[in-house]
Amino acid sequence: MEILQYDFIQNAIIAGVLISIAAGVIGTLVVVNKITFLTGGIAHSAYGGIGMAIYLGIPVLFGATVFSIITAILIAIITLKNKSRIDAIIGMMWASGMAIGIVLIDLSPGYNVDLMSYLFGSIIAVSSADLLFLLLLDIFIILIVSIFYKELLAVSYDSEFAGLRGINVKFFYTLILILSALCVVAAIKAVGLILVIALLTIPTYLAENFASRLSTMMIISSILATIFTILGLALSYYYDISSGASIIIVAVLALSLVKLAKIAKLKS
Repeated sequence: MEILQYDFIQNAIIAGVLISIAAGVIGTLVVVNKITFLTGGIAHSAYGGIGMAIYLGIPVLFGATVFSIITAILIAIITLKNKSRIDAIIGMMWASGMAIGIVLIDLSPGYNVDLMSYLFGSIIAVSSADLLFLLLLDIFIILIVSIFYKELLAVSYDSEFAGLRGINVKFFYTLILILSALCVVAAIKAVGLILVIALLTIPTYLAENFASRLSTMMIISSILATIFTILGLALSYYYDISSGASIIIVAVLALSLVKLAKIAKLKS
């Protein structure tokens, strides 16, 4: 408990809870809609926004947010028109986003921040401004999901039937990708761009074992993500290792234990 006296630990825990809420809600939509690969493309493309922000001297999270949203919209437009080439399109945008970020960072004059923290996370470095950003982002995500819950539910489980019912499937498909982009930006501080997909998917994979409704899955995913984040932070502090990697290791261990328990139950 003594570590809680430090302000940076308190900020990290608050940030972890806020990020976990977003990851649980949006991660559920990502897994159910089977767009994990698309979200991975958005995550890596966000590096272009980080490079743009550093080059222009604007807040990094703002630059990453704008770039990620634009990327999400482009991916939605392209994949809706040409679904047979989704893998090639995502691979191209994945690589080009990273390349743009690297080039802009190389062209930026003067000393740059520790870019490894954006790739692998540095949740203990969150500021008060970051916490406010995460809080507003959570409110926005929860508000949007609450308002359009029925439509998101219909599109996620049977998009053809949803279309026949008059639901604008293309709009909600794009909306899910935009929300995924926002969640990716939020998770950058916790686990970084490289590991963000694990935080979005592992809690949901686990939640599927305990929930039959989309809303319940979102709640359980958020709770699990919070537990993984706090335990990962504790490991990171006591063993002086990367916070992002620690969080994902805890999540992977939990998933492995659940899978092993299921296999043992089937054998018995």
